Amino acid sequence: MTSEVSQVSFSELPLDNWMAHLPSALWDTPLCCMAIPGSHNAITYCLDKNDRSPVDLTQPDMLQKLDKYMKPIIRPFVYKWAIAQESSIREQLDSGVRYCDLRIAHRPNDRSNDLYFYHGVYTTITVEMVLKEIREWLDVHPKEVVILSFSHFLALSQELHSLLVSTIMSVFDSKLCPKMECVTLQKLWSQGHQVIVSYEHHIANCHRELWFHIPYWWANKCKAEALIEEFERRKQNGRPDGFFVTGINLTEDLKYICSHPTESLKDMVMSTYPTLLSWVKQQKPGSNTGSLNIIAGDFVTESRFIPTVIALNENLLNRTMIPEP
Repeated sequence: MTSEVSQVSFSELPLDNWMAHLPSALWDTPLCCMAIPGSHNAITYCLDKNDRSPVDLTQPDMLQKLDKYMKPIIRPFVYKWAIAQESSIREQLDSGVRYCDLRIAHRPNDRSNDLYFYHGVYTTITVEMVLKEIREWLDVHPKEVVILSFSHFLALSQELHSLLVSTIMSVFDSKLCPKMECVTLQKLWSQGHQVIVSYEHHIANCHRELWFHIPYWWANKCKAEALIEEFERRKQNGRPDGFFVTGINLTEDLKYICSHPTESLKDMVMSTYPTLLSWVKQQKPGSNTGSLNIIAGDFVTESRFIPTVIALNENLLNRTMIPEP
């Protein structure tokens, strides 16, 4: 065991197969005690730039009115601040992402049952198309595990929720991991499970394959220093039981956008990544107060974010036993 551990350099693991290459010392570690890189607003690389597509219904009334009457002026701003990932879902998975924040909507005035993702505007590709892409990727990477968080549902009826759950079951089938107390890589591999689905709706009570909503720490800050300060405060109160997400995604407000008219969300994010990543490097996974689990960000393939998060798991090798949460 000593020679195996000493040779491991987690930041250099093959990103498309990093879980498969973890040392056996971590195979029985609860996944909720490991550091897992995540993608915030994962499916925003394919937002509909056709001007006929409406802005989503969560946007302020003023923006919806301005978009209606001043579309050529307003839309470029919407796109610049709505796109949180530029890489496709396959590229994100290949780059090491193992948690995806999925926000689901039914488009207004759409007579079909098709569901889309949204952030500012709706996506051009459906939820079913993306889920099938993930399934195909998992078939080629049998030891990788993904956590899919379905939340922020917009305009979904009970019938559409039932249809979505049916689609999830159909696409992933036996790869779905049912709710259980402690989930480890060893346990998942032995049972052929690769997908944990959390679902932010009471329908999750009716299905053993749907985990309850995973808490997401969101700081609602537009500056890296303020975000770090907020998370340090939260860490003092202890981590939630089970899976939870720390979102190092910054949030722009109207004041910030108006004072930075030539910038985009990507400009804001990339300029703060050095500060955010130096904070991430100091974090530790585990079950103790102050430890983190899933860490999610924007434009995750554009920096050293993913290898930095994966490398945090080296901290777990120094412990002989990790208590279950």
